[in-house]
Amino acid sequence: MTEAKTEAKRPTLNWMDVLWLAFLAGLAILPPEKEIHKQEILLAFGVVQLAEGWLVARWPARGPTCVVLWKIALATILIDHTGEPGINSSYYPIFYVPIVTAAEYFAPLATLLWTVLASAAYCSYLYPALQEYEVTEETYELLAIRILFFFLAAMVVNRYVVESRRQTRRYQETAETLAETNQRLEQAQAEARRSERLAALGQLSAGLAHEIRNPLGVIKGSAEMLSQKLGKSDPLATELAGYISSETNRLSGLVTRFLDFARPLHAELTPQDITAVVDRALSDVATLWKGAAVQVEKKYEPDLPLVALDETLCEQAFLNLVKNAYDAMSANGGRLRMKVAKSRFGERKGVEVRVEDTGPGIPRELREQIFNPFVTTKKDGVGLGLSIVSKIVDGHHGTIRIEDVGAGDGTGDGAGDEQQGAEHQRAGACFVVFFPAADGTAPVAGPAPLVIS
Repeated sequence: MTEAKTEAKRPTLNWMDVLWLAFLAGLAILPPEKEIHKQEILLAFGVVQLAEGWLVARWPARGPTCVVLWKIALATILIDHTGEPGINSSYYPIFYVPIVTAAEYFAPLATLLWTVLASAAYCSYLYPALQEYEVTEETYELLAIRILFFFLAAMVVNRYVVESRRQTRRYQETAETLAETNQRLEQAQAEARRSERLAALGQLSAGLAHEIRNPLGVIKGSAEMLSQKLGKSDPLATELAGYISSETNRLSGLVTRFLDFARPLHAELTPQDITAVVDRALSDVATLWKGAAVQVEKKYEPDLPLVALDETLCEQAFLNLVKNAYDAMSANGGRLRMKVAKSRFGERKGVEVRVEDTGPGIPRELREQIFNPFVTTKKDGVGLGLSIVSKIVDGHHGTIRIEDVGAGDGTGDGAGDEQQGAEHQRAGACFVVFFPAADGTAPVAGPAPLVIS
């Protein structure tokens, strides 16, 4: 009986309640008219009916139970004051009220139990009748018919209510599925638009880079020849020639990055363990890092599926992400979390890599454009690193997105350090990269270590 399932909260007073009161008033003016107890019981029925919605809304678990119990008690008392003996009362259909109420709120088994209780309450007046009257077989048959109609009404109403709830649940699930599908469609459209922009900018960058590289070579060669010719005879000119050469090298490096961005991907995809690629990227960045101390925390889920990836390109992508995280924490240091776990994107199974740092984070107004070329939060950045990462991930049929730190992890920063966890929730960036699993490959066996270096 504890399996009560309440419906939506009812209004305080609606037209159905008014109709209820009208029916009760009609019963009140029917015989026996001068039975004051009958009028009081019908009034109590009206009060319970009006208060039913409020009780169920306030106590969803216990409210339906209390309402059905009160209605059974009132129905039992009513037939005692409207018939002699009570089992012969013409008001016995009043028991349909608690039975239908139970069918409305409870599961089928609980509805049957409530109907048994209501039938027992009605049949309790059979014992006094046996003390004073002789009950014939026809009377027992009539009583059995009434009881069976109680159960029939309970099951019909309960079946309708259960089916209605099932349909409502099905509609809700359909609505949720449509909303999720629309969200994935919008995300796919956004990724398609971004890919188109990247392709157009890539072609433009390639053309410009080739046109710029040739003059840069001439400038650099001329500066080196001038420096060698002047030697120590003109220190100022030699120093200026050195400046020209160094800045030319910087521009040449920038042109190389443009070409890397514009160059078509030729990914050679083979099933591999993605954690090994992540570890190499972490090691490369840590080896060359000269800034403030950064604590690296790695958490890899066991039995990860193999991923079809190009080892060199994926390492470059993770290298860029890890380097960006280190740069974001260069001033005061911080913590870098690398989490690799099984995941699902739509109908595709795969592996998700989360790169979380405790730096200043990325402003929300830039998150939609952060993967576009020339968008950066660094003072001396060009804005091509994340564009290259996005291009590499797209070439592996994966996805990349930005989330709030801790949004996809229920563990937070540890139960013992709530204040530090709240700070990390407010700051930092979290890049989530999804790679689809390779078909027909065995998972990577191994433990799920939590490594802090």
